[in-house]
Amino acid sequence: MRSSWRLRWVLLLAVVILLQGCATPVGVRPLDSKEANRRLTETVLSDDKLSAPTVQILNRAGLEKQFQSEPTEVIAALHKALPTAREADRLFALAELSFLHAAKSGDRSYFLAAAVYAYAFLFPQGSGASPDPFDPRFRTAVDLYNRGITGGFAEPENRQVVIPNRRHVVFEEGVYRLPFGELSVHIDPEEFRYGPFRMVDFVDTAELEVRGLRNTYRWPGIGASMVAALKHRPGEQEREFAMVPATLRVAATAFLRLENIEEGIRTGRMEGRLTLHTTQEETSVTVGGRTVPLEYALTAALADTLEGSQAYALELKGLLSGDLAILKDTARFKDNVFLMAPYRPGRIPLVLVHGTASSPARWAQMLNEILNDQELWNRYQIWLFTYNTGNPILYSGGILTQGLRSVVQQLDPSGQDEALRKMVVIGHSQGGLLTKLTAIDSGDRLWDQAFNVPIDQINVSPETRELLRRSIYYKPLPFVHRVVFISTPHHGSHFTGGYISELLRRLISLPVILASPLQEVFQRSPEAVTARAMGGEVPRSTDNMSPSSPFIKTFSSIPIAPGVIAHSIIAVANPEDPKAEWDDGVVPYKSAHIDGVASELVVHSGHSAQESPLGIEEVRRILVENLKN
Repeated sequence: MRSSWRLRWVLLLAVVILLQGCATPVGVRPLDSKEANRRLTETVLSDDKLSAPTVQILNRAGLEKQFQSEPTEVIAALHKALPTAREADRLFALAELSFLHAAKSGDRSYFLAAAVYAYAFLFPQGSGASPDPFDPRFRTAVDLYNRGITGGFAEPENRQVVIPNRRHVVFEEGVYRLPFGELSVHIDPEEFRYGPFRMVDFVDTAELEVRGLRNTYRWPGIGASMVAALKHRPGEQEREFAMVPATLRVAATAFLRLENIEEGIRTGRMEGRLTLHTTQEETSVTVGGRTVPLEYALTAALADTLEGSQAYALELKGLLSGDLAILKDTARFKDNVFLMAPYRPGRIPLVLVHGTASSPARWAQMLNEILNDQELWNRYQIWLFTYNTGNPILYSGGILTQGLRSVVQQLDPSGQDEALRKMVVIGHSQGGLLTKLTAIDSGDRLWDQAFNVPIDQINVSPETRELLRRSIYYKPLPFVHRVVFISTPHHGSHFTGGYISELLRRLISLPVILASPLQEVFQRSPEAVTARAMGGEVPRSTDNMSPSSPFIKTFSSIPIAPGVIAHSIIAVANPEDPKAEWDDGVVPYKSAHIDGVASELVVHSGHSAQESPLGIEEVRRILVENLKN
């Protein structure tokens, strides 16, 4: 008996000794940096795992294991009460738990509940303190609110899909179910109004992946960031929107304002008002006396506008066909100018003119940077000019200058908007030559290089004479303050002249509106036309840009008019080459360089320097400078 007890004590002692070498019940273990970083930022929005503060609440309530099998019961229990927890801690946990369950189950009522709880956490009523901005839950709660709205108003599965592979968000007034009651949502129909348009087909920008742009910008703030299509409202016209195309996709934000939220959570009867906002109206809202920024995704709106755009397909056609209607609604866009947003007095026009076989879509990289620049935002308005790039340069230049005059007169008939008088025109490649025509006094030089007699003596109809005058005689536009030339062939281009021009001349057709009057000139006043200028045929733009062209030689000799500030951005493909050999593959440096500019920047780039980071940064510098003088 005694030996048996001795054996037991020996075994117990052996176990104790063995346990001394094992891990203690409480302790630490090392983590690698990647795992440590993951745990610091872990939320339901990152990888469907709860954040540490929410796990702590579950553990304090003894509900962590139950949540895995009975999430709705656990959420209901926490909604009812957790006496030992601070209200803010409980609300945040409820927001995250509701969102996780909604994401797994697809139950839209829990998405809305997540938004409600997050709103209550962010904007406490009464004596509750607002969350500290250093609290990592603050930004997570904003995202839970934003994503909760998009999930709560997501398009039902049984609704007809407007665009395949896109989940639309449908904002409709009505009573929506919540796990703990109901939410009455009120929406004024005027919220969908965008001038003469109605915003439709909303898509959550968080579910759109932008491609083709270097940077994807998202203005952080409250509200569900959307991209909306535009639908014209019959009979509606507004001067500010007259040149805004219906094909634009608009960045909009939905904000659900909840009234008496603490009482609503307690009673289960919530009241909310949903408002829609665009950057043209405001970039913030006021909640409980606090100014809160709204979230916008302008990059997504720009990229979605260009998704499947016909602009790219029309680039080559626009070179070869002088009569191609590049803008569908020719009545609204008779001046070939369209605006990226409605006209607002006090914002300086930034006019972008594309190059040969190109389109306004080729400004996308620059537009993305300018539209999202906080220093430039609300200070400039983007105007885009488009044209058939095979037409004679002087003919296209006449359309540009007349078009800008017409648009300025239409938008500001009384001449009160001083911002319009600080206009900046930027042209790439051939567009730079058109840009120069807005800022020169040509006198008789362009006329004399093509005709032997004064314009008033040529034997043509009044209509033809007016077309010739508009296309050949230029005065600096009084509202153009600054011009920027990017990769511009002031003295001609490599890819013009010789057999290339001859080939393109055969392929490029002229517009009827131009061909008929010029045919009249050849028939009625053949002796007035200089053979060296016309060669018996109407020159195309590619003929104009030949280094041997009489036009380009005369044109390059005309200086920028006094009072207009000019800048050059010149691309060089191989800056290590001798300077005499510099070019961008299309335009030599010696052709792009002109004297008398306020600045010249050489960037390491191919011909499309308007898309290069350094070229865009230089444009930004110029635009900031333009704000000062």
